[in-house]
Amino acid sequence: MSLVRWDPFAEFDTLFGRFPKSWPRVALDASGGTKFEWSPSADISETDKEYLIRAELPAVKKEDVRVTVDGGMITIAGERKLQKEDKNEKFHRVESFSGTFTRSFGLPDDADADAIRCENKDGVLTVHIAKKAGEKSRTRQIKVE
Repeated sequence: MSLVRWDPFAEFDTLFGRFPKSWPRVALDASGGTKFEWSPSADISETDKEYLIRAELPAVKKEDVRVTVDGGMITIAGERKLQKEDKNEKFHRVESFSGTFTRSFGLPDDADADAIRCENKDGVLTVHIAKKAGEKSRTRQIKVE
């Protein structure tokens, strides 16, 4: 079984249906100031051989992304940096977010943490998590006494 850190406010946004998870949040930085954090959207799927996490990271360089595994959790973190302003360009609307991001996911029991690989293509980070070879779990009924 994988343990997932509980966030008491995680369901707040979806409960009211107003704030998508990808919208930025205000957070405190190390110096006590404020900064924006945003969360990239992610799709999780499974094949016979592996689990896949596809995180949308447009305009994020691969050098600005870190993928770590620790304690049964995989974390994707990084930063989308502001683009330099062009003095000849006048913005009327800006909907893209910049700043740091972090997404963490619990690894399934049959995930092989030593065989994880990542690729970044067309603004999508794909994390390949291989399954351990071995006996598949089977469902059985337990008698209630």
